[in-house]
Amino acid sequence: MGGHAKYTLRYLPVAQEDLISILDYIAKDNPGRALAFVDKLDDHIKRLENHPFLGRVPRHPKLNEFGYRVMIVESYLVFYIIRGKQIEIHRIIHGSRNLDHLI
Repeated sequence: MGGHAKYTLRYLPVAQEDLISILDYIAKDNPGRALAFVDKLDDHIKRLENHPFLGRVPRHPKLNEFGYRVMIVESYLVFYIIRGKQIEIHRIIHGSRNLDHLI
């Protein structure tokens, strides 16, 4: 038996902007930690290529309705949608932020 079918990852432009702003924000205090954290985020997100259901279904009804899943990495939430064999990374935001404006 073969292993899991591999999925491809695609970051939406807004998710790429989120990553840059996270990097900038952490880098103000600690540039070394900023790069290490973005690497860690990237490692976690890459795991979705083989295990797309690692993220849980969000409790927020609207997010649930749109088919989002959420993966938690430290205090950040990675929102993504599985479309066929592609995983779309939609947002990467701090857990303390209000999610209503994102929907």
